Amino acid sequence: MAYIGKTPTVGNFVKLDAITASATASYTMQVDSVNFSPESVNHMLVSLNGVIQSPTTSYTISGSTITFASALTSSDSIDFIMVYGNVLDIGTPSDATVTNAKTNFVSTSSAAGLQIKGDGTTDGTLQLNCSQNSHGIKLKSPPHSASASYTLTFPNDDGDADQVLKTNGSGVLDWTTVSSGETNTPSFHAYRPDSFLAIPNDTYTTVSVSNELFDVGSAFNTSNYRFTPQVAGKYFLYANVVWDGNINSQGGILIQKNQQFNSTDMRRNFNYATASSGVHVTGMFTANGSSDYFEYRLYHNHGNSVNITNQGNENYFGGFLVTTTWLI
Repeated sequence: MAYIGKTPTVGNFVKLDAITASATASYTMQVDSVNFSPESVNHMLVSLNGVIQSPTTSYTISGSTITFASALTSSDSIDFIMVYGNVLDIGTPSDATVTNAKTNFVSTSSAAGLQIKGDGTTDGTLQLNCSQNSHGIKLKSPPHSASASYTLTFPNDDGDADQVLKTNGSGVLDWTTVSSGETNTPSFHAYRPDSFLAIPNDTYTTVSVSNELFDVGSAFNTSNYRFTPQVAGKYFLYANVVWDGNINSQGGILIQKNQQFNSTDMRRNFNYATASSGVHVTGMFTANGSSDYFEYRLYHNHGNSVNITNQGNENYFGGFLVTTTWLI
């Protein structure tokens, strides 16, 4: 471009960081502690021990490394290194004149394509503005005191609805679904009809609780009165009975798994039953989620059959899932 009068001075004028001489010929050139690569030796002004050095003869460059013709010593002084840029390079660009095509930042295996620096007080911050540039959000570096240096690698896709990012501990991120917590399904509460039920003497009898208050998961059978959950886990079960009349003998209530009598598969409570006395039993049980079943059973040794009351809501059996993860 032609000019009337004096051609304006343009170029990228940079004074490099100070370099301390030592017993070597090669040194790394930096600006603000970041490696700097001049266009060529002919764009540089180098002063050593108060003497301006001749390009290519007194020194050469390769990338960000300057190499003097001979090794220096600690008594030598690299006074300054100035870089003046190409004659046809532009100076400081005007606002909003640098287009996308001019900001093609290239990352390498050893350096990021773009670095957002702190000012010695404020941590490096990247702001993403709205379309009107009236407000935006900021991504901020951890503080200097954290000594944090790590890389976060994003997933290959945008994940599914309601998923969140998780890390593998090495900064590699992936999408995962967060559990909202376990449900208590299956769960049930069954009770007797409003009629007496005769319990034979010296016999473990399954109580016919044929009415359901609820049966979430349809795991209770009102024909054989068994709770057979199809979800493996820990279950809390409970049962209650009220004897009719004064039987004056031992009366017991049991919750059994698969009609077993060992301590892990049965919970029972015995007392000396008197007029309209009630007995309650509760316990935690493990179910395999397929074949295990549970029953509410009664026992006494009165000598003859004994009734339980005809108040159905006094004689009941129920339970619910507690957890599927704690199975020990």
